[in-house]
Amino acid sequence: MKSGAFVFGSVLAMVGLNAQPPVWQPSAGHTQVPIWPGAAPDAQPVTGPELARTTGENSLVAGKPWLAVGNVSQPTMTVYPPKGMNTGVAVVIFPGGGYWELAIDLEGTEVCDWLTSKGVTCVLLKYRVPGGAGKYVDSAPKSGPYPKSPQALEDAQRTLGLVRLHAAEWHIDPHKIGVLGFSAGGHMVAALSTHFARRLYRAIDAADQESCRPDFAVAIYPGHLSLAENSFGLNPDIDLNITRQTPPTFLVQDEDDQVDRVEDSLSYYAALKKAGIPVEMHLYAQGGHAFGLRRTKFPVTAWPQLVETWLQTIGMISE
Repeated sequence: MKSGAFVFGSVLAMVGLNAQPPVWQPSAGHTQVPIWPGAAPDAQPVTGPELARTTGENSLVAGKPWLAVGNVSQPTMTVYPPKGMNTGVAVVIFPGGGYWELAIDLEGTEVCDWLTSKGVTCVLLKYRVPGGAGKYVDSAPKSGPYPKSPQALEDAQRTLGLVRLHAAEWHIDPHKIGVLGFSAGGHMVAALSTHFARRLYRAIDAADQESCRPDFAVAIYPGHLSLAENSFGLNPDIDLNITRQTPPTFLVQDEDDQVDRVEDSLSYYAALKKAGIPVEMHLYAQGGHAFGLRRTKFPVTAWPQLVETWLQTIGMISE
Protein backbone atom coordinates (compact mmCIF):
# COMPACT_ATOMS: atom_id res chain seq x y z
CA MET A 1 0.00 0.00 0.00
CA LYS A 2 2.91 2.48 -0.82
CA SER A 3 5.68 3.42 -3.38
CA GLY A 4 9.09 4.81 -4.11
CA ALA A 5 7.73 7.39 -6.55
CA PHE A 6 6.59 9.43 -3.59
CA VAL A 7 8.37 10.72 -0.55
CA PHE A 8 6.86 11.72 2.73
CA GLY A 9 6.51 15.29 3.79
CA SER A 10 8.65 16.09 6.77
CA VAL A 11 7.08 14.95 9.99
CA LEU A 12 7.16 17.49 12.76
CA ALA A 13 7.57 16.35 16.33
CA MET A 14 4.20 15.86 17.90
CA VAL A 15 4.73 18.26 20.75
CA GLY A 16 1.98 20.45 22.15
CA LEU A 17 -1.41 21.26 20.76
CA ASN A 18 -0.01 23.10 17.74
CA ALA A 19 1.84 20.08 16.35
CA GLN A 20 0.73 19.18 12.81
CA PRO A 21 -0.11 15.58 11.91
CA PRO A 22 2.10 13.93 9.28
CA VAL A 23 0.73 14.21 5.76
CA TRP A 24 1.54 12.42 2.53
CA GLN A 25 2.99 14.31 -0.42
CA PRO A 26 4.10 12.97 -3.80
CA SER A 27 7.76 12.97 -4.74
CA ALA A 28 9.46 15.98 -6.26
CA GLY A 29 8.17 16.83 -9.70
CA HIS A 30 4.66 15.51 -9.03
CA THR A 31 1.74 17.50 -7.68
CA GLN A 32 -1.54 16.46 -6.15
CA VAL A 33 -4.43 18.13 -7.95
CA PRO A 34 -7.91 18.41 -6.40
CA ILE A 35 -10.42 16.59 -8.57
CA TRP A 36 -13.34 18.83 -7.59
CA PRO A 37 -13.30 22.58 -8.35
CA GLY A 38 -15.14 23.33 -5.13
CA ALA A 39 -16.70 21.30 -2.36
CA ALA A 40 -16.95 17.60 -3.19
CA PRO A 41 -20.48 16.21 -3.49
CA ASP A 42 -22.01 14.38 -0.54
CA ALA A 43 -19.22 15.68 1.70
CA GLN A 44 -19.16 14.38 5.24
CA PRO A 45 -17.80 16.17 8.29
CA VAL A 46 -14.58 14.67 9.60
CA THR A 47 -13.26 14.51 13.12
CA GLY A 48 -9.80 15.75 12.25
CA PRO A 49 -7.27 16.43 9.49
CA GLU A 50 -6.04 13.92 6.97
CA LEU A 51 -3.12 11.95 8.34
CA ALA A 52 -0.48 9.47 7.25
CA ARG A 53 0.94 6.73 9.43
CA THR A 54 3.60 4.11 8.85
CA THR A 55 2.60 0.58 9.80
CA GLY A 56 4.44 -1.23 12.57
CA GLU A 57 6.41 -4.43 12.81
CA ASN A 58 3.24 -6.52 12.86
CA SER A 59 2.20 -5.34 9.39
CA LEU A 60 5.26 -5.70 7.18
CA VAL A 61 5.07 -6.66 3.52
CA ALA A 62 8.21 -8.28 2.09
CA GLY A 63 10.00 -7.14 5.25
CA LYS A 64 9.05 -3.47 4.88
CA PRO A 65 6.35 -1.27 6.42
CA TRP A 66 3.82 0.60 4.33
CA LEU A 67 2.16 3.98 4.54
CA ALA A 68 -1.54 4.39 5.29
CA VAL A 69 -3.39 7.63 4.61
CA GLY A 70 -6.61 8.09 6.53
CA ASN A 71 -9.37 10.62 7.16
CA VAL A 72 -9.32 11.65 3.50
CA SER A 73 -12.01 14.24 2.78
CA GLN A 74 -10.32 16.20 -0.03
CA PRO A 75 -9.70 13.80 -2.93
CA THR A 76 -6.78 14.41 -5.28
CA MET A 77 -5.13 12.85 -8.29
CA THR A 78 -1.43 12.76 -9.07
CA VAL A 79 -0.30 12.14 -12.64
CA TYR A 80 2.87 10.15 -13.33
CA PRO A 81 3.94 10.39 -16.99
CA PRO A 82 5.58 7.39 -18.64
CA LYS A 83 9.33 7.00 -18.55
CA GLY A 84 10.85 6.74 -22.02
CA MET A 85 8.42 5.49 -24.62
CA ASN A 86 4.74 6.32 -24.39
CA THR A 87 2.24 3.58 -25.24
CA GLY A 88 -0.70 5.99 -25.03
CA VAL A 89 -2.23 3.82 -22.31
CA ALA A 90 -3.29 5.32 -18.97
CA VAL A 91 -4.27 3.55 -15.75
CA VAL A 92 -6.06 5.11 -12.78
CA ILE A 93 -4.96 3.46 -9.52
CA PHE A 94 -7.27 2.82 -6.56
CA PRO A 95 -5.22 1.85 -3.46
CA GLY A 96 -6.89 -0.47 -0.99
CA GLY A 97 -7.48 -0.02 2.70
CA GLY A 98 -10.96 -1.29 3.51
CA TYR A 99 -12.58 2.08 2.70
CA TRP A 100 -11.01 3.24 5.98
CA GLU A 101 -7.60 4.32 4.74
CA LEU A 102 -5.42 4.12 1.62
CA ALA A 103 -2.26 2.03 1.25
CA ILE A 104 -0.75 4.89 -0.66
CA ASP A 105 2.68 3.42 -1.43
CA LEU A 106 2.26 -0.37 -1.35
CA GLU A 107 -0.81 -0.19 -3.59
CA GLY A 108 -0.25 3.24 -5.10
CA THR A 109 3.08 4.82 -5.86
CA GLU A 110 4.90 1.50 -6.22
CA VAL A 111 2.33 0.54 -8.85
CA CYS A 112 3.00 3.80 -10.67
CA ASP A 113 6.74 3.05 -10.65
CA TRP A 114 6.02 -0.21 -12.48
CA LEU A 115 3.50 1.15 -14.98
CA THR A 116 5.45 4.25 -15.95
CA SER A 117 8.51 2.09 -16.60
CA LYS A 118 6.37 0.24 -19.17
CA GLY A 119 5.34 3.40 -21.02
CA VAL A 120 1.98 3.79 -19.26
CA THR A 121 0.68 7.04 -17.76
CA CYS A 122 -0.33 6.41 -14.15
CA VAL A 123 -2.94 8.48 -12.31
CA LEU A 124 -2.99 7.86 -8.57
CA LEU A 125 -6.36 8.67 -7.01
CA LYS A 126 -6.44 9.59 -3.35
CA TYR A 127 -10.16 9.00 -2.95
CA ARG A 128 -12.35 9.87 -0.01
CA VAL A 129 -12.30 7.68 3.06
CA PRO A 130 -13.68 10.19 5.57
CA GLY A 131 -14.12 7.56 8.24
CA GLY A 132 -10.41 6.78 8.31
CA ALA A 133 -10.12 7.99 11.86
CA GLY A 134 -12.96 5.65 12.78
CA LYS A 135 -10.50 2.93 13.69
CA TYR A 136 -9.40 5.17 16.50
CA VAL A 137 -12.34 7.54 17.05
CA ASP A 138 -15.79 6.05 17.56
CA SER A 139 -17.54 9.25 16.48
CA ALA A 140 -15.82 9.38 13.07
CA PRO A 141 -18.07 9.29 9.98
CA LYS A 142 -18.36 5.89 8.40
CA SER A 143 -16.87 5.02 5.03
CA GLY A 144 -17.76 2.01 2.94
CA PRO A 145 -18.39 0.54 -0.49
CA TYR A 146 -21.07 1.86 -2.81
CA PRO A 147 -24.02 2.03 -2.29
CA LYS A 148 -23.37 2.26 1.46
CA SER A 149 -21.29 5.37 0.77
CA PRO A 150 -21.19 7.12 -2.63
CA GLN A 151 -18.13 9.31 -2.10
CA ALA A 152 -15.34 7.00 -3.31
CA LEU A 153 -17.22 5.97 -6.46
CA GLU A 154 -18.07 9.60 -7.18
CA ASP A 155 -14.35 10.39 -6.99
CA ALA A 156 -13.58 7.52 -9.37
CA GLN A 157 -16.19 8.65 -11.90
CA ARG A 158 -14.92 12.22 -11.76
CA THR A 159 -11.30 11.16 -12.24
CA LEU A 160 -12.00 9.03 -15.31
CA GLY A 161 -13.76 12.01 -16.86
CA LEU A 162 -10.84 14.29 -16.05
CA VAL A 163 -8.32 11.91 -17.59
CA ARG A 164 -10.36 11.71 -20.81
CA LEU A 165 -10.78 15.49 -20.88
CA HIS A 166 -7.01 15.94 -20.68
CA ALA A 167 -6.09 12.97 -22.87
CA ALA A 168 -4.58 15.01 -25.70
CA GLU A 169 -2.65 17.25 -23.29
CA TRP A 170 -1.25 14.24 -21.43
CA HIS A 171 -0.55 12.26 -24.65
CA ILE A 172 -3.08 9.57 -23.77
CA ASP A 173 -5.28 7.58 -26.14
CA PRO A 174 -8.81 8.30 -24.84
CA HIS A 175 -9.80 4.74 -25.82
CA LYS A 176 -7.04 3.16 -23.72
CA ILE A 177 -7.81 4.32 -20.20
CA GLY A 178 -8.13 1.59 -17.58
CA VAL A 179 -8.41 1.16 -13.83
CA LEU A 180 -6.45 -0.99 -11.39
CA GLY A 181 -7.28 -1.46 -7.72
CA PHE A 182 -6.48 -3.57 -4.69
CA SER A 183 -8.80 -4.98 -2.03
CA ALA A 184 -11.38 -2.21 -1.42
CA GLY A 185 -9.86 -0.51 -4.46
CA GLY A 186 -10.48 -3.75 -6.35
CA HIS A 187 -14.11 -3.53 -5.35
CA MET A 188 -14.18 0.03 -6.69
CA VAL A 189 -12.79 -1.29 -9.99
CA ALA A 190 -15.89 -3.50 -10.21
CA ALA A 191 -18.19 -0.71 -9.06
CA LEU A 192 -16.92 1.73 -11.69
CA SER A 193 -16.97 -1.01 -14.35
CA THR A 194 -20.72 -1.35 -13.77
CA HIS A 195 -21.69 2.25 -12.85
CA PHE A 196 -20.53 4.50 -15.65
CA ALA A 197 -23.71 5.22 -17.63
CA ARG A 198 -24.84 7.85 -15.12
CA ARG A 199 -22.88 10.03 -12.73
CA LEU A 200 -23.82 9.73 -9.06
CA TYR A 201 -23.51 13.51 -8.76
CA ARG A 202 -24.76 16.54 -10.66
CA ALA A 203 -22.48 17.45 -13.58
CA ILE A 204 -20.15 20.35 -12.87
CA ASP A 205 -18.11 21.02 -16.00
CA ALA A 206 -16.76 19.52 -19.23
CA ALA A 207 -15.06 16.63 -17.45
CA ASP A 208 -18.47 15.32 -16.44
CA GLN A 209 -19.56 15.25 -20.08
CA GLU A 210 -16.82 12.74 -20.86
CA SER A 211 -17.39 9.00 -20.48
CA CYS A 212 -16.24 7.53 -17.18
CA ARG A 213 -16.28 3.97 -18.51
CA PRO A 214 -12.91 2.23 -18.13
CA ASP A 215 -11.61 0.56 -21.30
CA PHE A 216 -10.16 -2.26 -19.18
CA ALA A 217 -10.14 -3.22 -15.53
CA VAL A 218 -7.70 -4.97 -13.21
CA ALA A 219 -8.86 -6.06 -9.74
CA ILE A 220 -6.23 -7.48 -7.38
CA TYR A 221 -7.62 -9.40 -4.37
CA PRO A 222 -10.94 -7.47 -4.57
CA GLY A 223 -13.35 -7.47 -1.64
CA HIS A 224 -17.06 -6.98 -0.91
CA LEU A 225 -18.15 -8.94 -3.99
CA SER A 226 -19.38 -12.38 -2.92
CA LEU A 227 -22.64 -13.26 -1.22
CA ALA A 228 -20.97 -15.43 1.42
CA GLU A 229 -18.13 -17.82 2.07
CA ASN A 230 -18.31 -20.87 -0.21
CA SER A 231 -20.82 -19.04 -2.38
CA PHE A 232 -20.21 -18.12 -6.01
CA GLY A 233 -23.09 -15.66 -6.07
CA LEU A 234 -22.57 -11.90 -6.11
CA ASN A 235 -23.58 -9.95 -3.04
CA PRO A 236 -26.85 -8.23 -4.05
CA ASP A 237 -26.16 -5.38 -1.62
CA ILE A 238 -23.32 -4.03 -3.78
CA ASP A 239 -25.59 -3.30 -6.73
CA LEU A 240 -23.35 -4.41 -9.61
CA ASN A 241 -25.12 -4.00 -12.93
CA ILE A 242 -23.04 -6.14 -15.30
CA THR A 243 -23.88 -5.55 -18.96
CA ARG A 244 -22.21 -6.17 -22.32
CA GLN A 245 -20.58 -2.75 -21.86
CA THR A 246 -18.66 -3.84 -18.76
CA PRO A 247 -14.96 -3.67 -19.73
CA PRO A 248 -12.58 -6.62 -20.14
CA THR A 249 -11.36 -7.59 -16.69
CA PHE A 250 -8.29 -9.22 -15.11
CA LEU A 251 -8.52 -10.80 -11.64
CA VAL A 252 -5.87 -12.07 -9.20
CA GLN A 253 -6.42 -13.64 -5.78
CA ASP A 254 -4.88 -16.14 -3.35
CA GLU A 255 -6.88 -19.04 -1.98
CA ASP A 256 -5.45 -18.45 1.50
CA ASP A 257 -6.51 -14.78 1.57
CA GLN A 258 -8.14 -14.36 4.98
CA VAL A 259 -9.26 -10.76 4.41
CA ASP A 260 -11.00 -10.84 1.04
CA ARG A 261 -12.06 -14.41 0.32
CA VAL A 262 -11.30 -16.18 -2.94
CA GLU A 263 -15.07 -16.29 -3.47
CA ASP A 264 -14.98 -12.54 -4.11
CA SER A 265 -13.00 -13.03 -7.30
CA LEU A 266 -14.76 -16.28 -8.23
CA SER A 267 -18.24 -14.76 -7.96
CA TYR A 268 -17.30 -11.74 -10.05
CA TYR A 269 -15.56 -13.94 -12.61
CA ALA A 270 -18.64 -16.15 -12.93
CA ALA A 271 -20.95 -13.14 -13.36
CA LEU A 272 -18.69 -11.56 -16.00
CA LYS A 273 -18.41 -14.86 -17.85
CA LYS A 274 -22.18 -15.31 -17.83
CA ALA A 275 -22.58 -11.82 -19.33
CA GLY A 276 -20.08 -12.59 -22.09
CA ILE A 277 -17.41 -10.17 -20.83
CA PRO A 278 -13.79 -11.12 -21.65
CA VAL A 279 -12.28 -12.00 -18.28
CA GLU A 280 -9.01 -13.58 -17.21
CA MET A 281 -8.50 -14.84 -13.67
CA HIS A 282 -5.43 -16.17 -11.87
CA LEU A 283 -5.78 -17.98 -8.54
CA TYR A 284 -2.86 -19.03 -6.37
CA ALA A 285 -2.74 -21.40 -3.42
CA GLN A 286 -0.66 -19.12 -1.19
CA GLY A 287 0.32 -15.52 -0.83
CA GLY A 288 -2.29 -14.08 1.53
CA HIS A 289 -3.57 -10.54 1.25
CA ALA A 290 -2.13 -7.08 0.58
CA PHE A 291 1.15 -8.03 -1.08
CA GLY A 292 1.05 -5.29 -3.71
CA LEU A 293 3.97 -5.56 -6.11
CA ARG A 294 6.55 -6.49 -3.48
CA ARG A 295 8.49 -9.63 -4.25
CA THR A 296 7.94 -12.59 -1.93
CA LYS A 297 8.61 -16.32 -2.18
CA PHE A 298 5.10 -16.93 -3.54
CA PRO A 299 4.38 -17.25 -7.29
CA VAL A 300 1.56 -14.69 -7.08
CA THR A 301 4.10 -11.89 -7.02
CA ALA A 302 4.63 -12.43 -10.76
CA TRP A 303 1.16 -11.02 -11.46
CA PRO A 304 2.43 -7.72 -13.01
CA GLN A 305 4.01 -9.66 -15.89
CA LEU A 306 0.70 -11.46 -16.44
CA VAL A 307 -1.08 -8.11 -16.64
CA GLU A 308 1.43 -6.87 -19.21
CA THR A 309 0.75 -9.93 -21.38
CA TRP A 310 -3.00 -9.54 -20.95
CA LEU A 311 -2.84 -5.88 -22.02
CA GLN A 312 -1.19 -7.09 -25.22
CA THR A 313 -3.86 -9.75 -25.83
CA ILE A 314 -6.70 -7.22 -25.51
CA GLY A 315 -4.95 -4.78 -27.82
CA MET A 316 -4.07 -2.06 -25.34
CA ILE A 317 -0.30 -2.27 -25.85
CA SER A 318 1.74 -3.78 -28.65
CA GLU A 319 4.19 -6.63 -28.18
